[in-house]
Amino acid sequence: MLKSFRYLFFPFSMLYAAILHVRHWLYDKGILGSASFNFPLICIGNLAMGGTGKTPMTEYVIRHLGSRYRTATISRGYKRRTKGFAIAGNDTTAIDIGDEPMQIHRKYPHVTVAVGEERLVAIPQLLQEKPDTQVIVLDDAFQHRAVKAGLNILLTDAADLYTRDHLLPTGDRRDVKSAAKRADVIVVTKCKSFLSVQEKQLIEEELAPAKDQIVLFAGLHYGQPYRLFSGEKKDITEGPDILLLCGIANPDSLKDYLKHKTNGYDMIRYRDHHIFTSEDLREIRQQFDEMTGAEKMILTTEKDAIRLEKFRSDLSDLPVYVLPVEHEFLFGGAEIFHKILDEFVLNYSRE
Repeated sequence: MLKSFRYLFFPFSMLYAAILHVRHWLYDKGILGSASFNFPLICIGNLAMGGTGKTPMTEYVIRHLGSRYRTATISRGYKRRTKGFAIAGNDTTAIDIGDEPMQIHRKYPHVTVAVGEERLVAIPQLLQEKPDTQVIVLDDAFQHRAVKAGLNILLTDAADLYTRDHLLPTGDRRDVKSAAKRADVIVVTKCKSFLSVQEKQLIEEELAPAKDQIVLFAGLHYGQPYRLFSGEKKDITEGPDILLLCGIANPDSLKDYLKHKTNGYDMIRYRDHHIFTSEDLREIRQQFDEMTGAEKMILTTEKDAIRLEKFRSDLSDLPVYVLPVEHEFLFGGAEIFHKILDEFVLNYSRE
């Protein structure tokens, strides 16, 4: 019903497409400049509005490179209440830098986490403050052509490939399909773990990559839930009644996982990057109290957990657990991806 209604906006999508094509043409012809840095910049992004797994991919890259290189990441810091450039520190909160950068800062304290609306400005500022940085990962920067990254990684959801989507506002794609030609690596995310070789080939044919583009496939791997604040782990296959708190762009993979992993669950759905309020907490507690199972728990995502931390005193008596997630490459893709990352950074080290 919603998609049928959105087709009424198709003329606006055509106008938006024309604007985007002109913009890309201006960059391609050098009329609008793209700054290059003699420094290893890795860009991770997508063509859709969200929900392709950019943050888990950013974590994957910094987890792989961070043990050998002094790694930093820059993102916009969506829905933060500050402006300009900032680097996460010991007293930083999600309000200062946004939920996703805060999640990375909390999980990888050895990585420099910075935010800035203008990557072109943020990169030199970061290098000035952290001159020993050896590689920077630009989170959600594929559309920011003012900066030319050395390695571009484009993500697309297996269930909603960018080739099948429409431009805003008719669909959820925020850039033209032809923009994908700038990607060095295209990762098809959220694949089924049992994706067949034939299905893989059909997707590759639909994406029609250029000869120098590499297409990889990855699914989502959910880890063992851990309790918010204490970190105590719990096995959800034991059969507790679950109340899921979910404020992410596309929860389909999560819902499918819980459907097959548990005996069922109730869900309170929020908009992506939802800022929790005291009223939300009253609703959560009321719905949790109405659950009649002998054993029950509240389950949420890592991103939502970051935004719930400020309610420590209100939630300390509730069994709130966090479900971690990361990308898992299929068809031997991890070895290929690691080699791409390693060789890219190593080439700069040799210069």
